[in-house]
Amino acid sequence: MALLELKNITKRYNHECCALDDVSFSVDKGEFVSVIGPSGSGKSTLLRCINRIVEPTTGEICVDGVISSSLNKKKLRKLRTKIGMIFQHYNLVERLTVIENVLHGRLGYKSTLAGVFGRYSQEEKRQAFQILEMLGLNDQVNKRCDQLSGGQKQRVGIARALVQNPKLILCDEPIASLDPNASKIIMDHLRNISTEMGITVIVNLHQVEVALKYSDRIIGVNNGKVVFDGPPSELTTRQIHDIYDSEPESVELMVYQGERHAG
Repeated sequence: MALLELKNITKRYNHECCALDDVSFSVDKGEFVSVIGPSGSGKSTLLRCINRIVEPTTGEICVDGVISSSLNKKKLRKLRTKIGMIFQHYNLVERLTVIENVLHGRLGYKSTLAGVFGRYSQEEKRQAFQILEMLGLNDQVNKRCDQLSGGQKQRVGIARALVQNPKLILCDEPIASLDPNASKIIMDHLRNISTEMGITVIVNLHQVEVALKYSDRIIGVNNGKVVFDGPPSELTTRQIHDIYDSEPESVELMVYQGERHAG
C-alpha cells in the first residue's frame, strides 16, 4: 500500500488563480521523489497541501492509510508527527541552541504545558544527540543557531524532522539558499535517510541535474498540473523543455553545467 496518495487535488486561491489543477499520484514507502518545475508552478503549494498547512480546495489526501481532510485539529496534530518538514529558510529559532531547536521536533507529542516548559525525556535527548552526531553536528549542539552557517542550519532542520520519527519528510527547496558544497552535503543526507532509514522523502528542486542524480522518481509540474511522472532515466531534454517552457538548447546547457558542477 502506498504511504501517500493524492486524488484529484485542486487548490484555488481565487476564481482566476489555480495553484494546483487535478493532481493525482501516490508515493511508496522509502521512495525518494523530486518535484521539479518553474517558479510559481505549484510545487510549494503541493507540499503544503500534503501536511495541510494549506487546505486543498477539492480532492483527497491519504497519509499512511489516514485521509487527512477528514481529521479534526487534534487528530491532524497526531498525523503531522509522521510528516517532517524542511524549509528553504530553515525556520529555526535563531536565539536558541542547536539541541533546543532539534527537540522542538518532539512538540507534536507533548501537551501544551510540557512543550512550554521544555520537558523532554532522557530518551528524547539521547535520540536528538544521536541524530546530530549522524549529521556531523555533534560539536555544535550548544551553539546558538544564529552562529551557524546556512548548511549547518539546514542540517539542524533535518535533525528536527528526524527526531519526530517521521514516515515522510517534505523538503521545500532545501538547497536553494546554499552553496554547491553545502548543497551536496544536504542532498547526500536526504538520500541516505531514504535509502538507509526507509523514510519517504519528497523534495522540491529547481536544479534539474540534482533531481536526475538523487531521485528514484521525478514529478514535473507546470501551471499546477503534473506533466511528467517517472524515473530519471525517462526524463528527456524535450520533456524538461515542456516542464520549464524553455528552449531545448537552454535546457541542454543547464543540465550540462549542472552535471559538470556536480562532478
